[in-house]
Amino acid sequence: MDPWGTLLLCLCLVTSQSGIAEASQEVRYLIMKMEMMARRRVSLTSSQARTSVHSLEESLLNITIEGSSVTEQTPQATIQSLALKLDCNFTGLSLSSTTLQGVPQARAPHSMQFPAALTQEVCGRQARSHRELRLICVYFYTTFFFQDKSNSSLLNDYVLGAQLDHNHVRNLGEPINISFWHNKSLEGYVLTCVFWKEVADDEDHWGAWSSEGCHTEQPSPAQVLCRCNHLSYFAVLMQLSPAPIPAELLPPLSYISVVGCSISIVASLLTIMLHFHARKQNESMTQIHVNLHASVLLLNVTFLLSPVLAVPPGPGPACMALAAILHYALLSCLTWMAIEGFNLYLLLVRVYNIYIRRYLLKLCAVGWGVPAVLVLLLLAVKSSVYGRHMIPLSISRSNGTDFQNIPICWVRSPKVHGILVMGYGALTCLFNLVVLAWALLALRRLRAREKAPSARACQDAITVLGLTMLLGTTWALAFFSFSIFLLPQLFFFTILNSFYGFFLFLWFCYQKCRMEAEAGRETGAGRETEMGRETEKFSSSQMM
Repeated sequence: MDPWGTLLLCLCLVTSQSGIAEASQEVRYLIMKMEMMARRRVSLTSSQARTSVHSLEESLLNITIEGSSVTEQTPQATIQSLALKLDCNFTGLSLSSTTLQGVPQARAPHSMQFPAALTQEVCGRQARSHRELRLICVYFYTTFFFQDKSNSSLLNDYVLGAQLDHNHVRNLGEPINISFWHNKSLEGYVLTCVFWKEVADDEDHWGAWSSEGCHTEQPSPAQVLCRCNHLSYFAVLMQLSPAPIPAELLPPLSYISVVGCSISIVASLLTIMLHFHARKQNESMTQIHVNLHASVLLLNVTFLLSPVLAVPPGPGPACMALAAILHYALLSCLTWMAIEGFNLYLLLVRVYNIYIRRYLLKLCAVGWGVPAVLVLLLLAVKSSVYGRHMIPLSISRSNGTDFQNIPICWVRSPKVHGILVMGYGALTCLFNLVVLAWALLALRRLRAREKAPSARACQDAITVLGLTMLLGTTWALAFFSFSIFLLPQLFFFTILNSFYGFFLFLWFCYQKCRMEAEAGRETGAGRETEMGRETEKFSSSQMM
């Protein structure tokens, strides 16, 4: 070779090595910059977080690989990156943290297993079996770049990501297996495999954690296995909540709910029509009962529709709207229960002289207006509190415990659920329990003044049961969802409250028949004693 040819070859080699070094140096610079931001907790906008992650991905996709792979990481190993060469003859790949260099031994291990189906769709579109593909993996041992609205806690603070070229790999025939090992005590936590779903129209957060397309398993107490049908950034979400519901209880509970709510819908419609038919007998009492039945009717209808619209193909805005309506129906139902208790309190304290100017209008403003204001305020401040909510179920197997999630359109924010569902319900139940106890004491005093107090024992028992249902005190069972009370509470709560409208219908029918029977006896006998009239005043017309 002549001197000029030798010089040209040397220049090409130097230039090639310089390009490789520059590409590798760019990746190293990016991950060092990202590690510094995470260590110093620099305030990032959603756009900056998205740009940082995507820039690292783009650099890895363009890096020149000598051999089969190249690895880059930060000095503290907070972020690690891996780029590999693949082709269309890909038969599967398993990557483990134990094979990566520089991983601190104190960290819990993890692994990712990619099936042979990973490249089938890409190679099928290109029809080039010899095409070279690029698989990149990025391991974040920090959640700094993946902050969602709920500030969720992640197992080990690990986020493991993978991408195949510039393709969006989804709906794989064989799942990708991502394993997370840990040495933590997770008692009281629900573990859910999730992936990072980007949100383009959110200025505060560039994404959120979603469990769609992922299945959670726990082969052992120290391992969480995620089986997902797509590529993305994966993690294990830790949610502090009661123990998951056993999956074998889902069919009977669902059957009871559907049957009970359907019967309650029919019963509420019948009761409303009967109340309107008898409205001249007791106008204010009738109107209060009609509004309670209307709220129960709305609650049952929206509850039956909620799981239907929560299925992933369903539209997101429709599920969010239904979740807001369901929350509004629940708050209205609880409010009208409290109004029933307040009205009963007035009847106990001021038996004969009850007059409040525009009484029904004020009650309707409270019963329907207050819940509407609360729900609209939530929608205005942060509409994302409503949407698709996941209910965890546990499946017991011989080799461990699997988990799956059942979607429902409901409140997604744990804080809102704690304040405006559990807290609101607790105040309502506490108030009505006090009123119920007061009513029972008053009934006992009246019966004690009679000559034969045991003669009306059966009637009084029915009155007590009717008042218990009318005031909605059975909703207090929701606060016994722990330990040995969980399974009995689930069935009792489901039966009593799904048939709530039907029980109110029975109470109305009982009171109507009893009042007609009493009117017939008064016509035949002529008159009653003063004590009997006082007792009937309390136990029939006042209790309705």
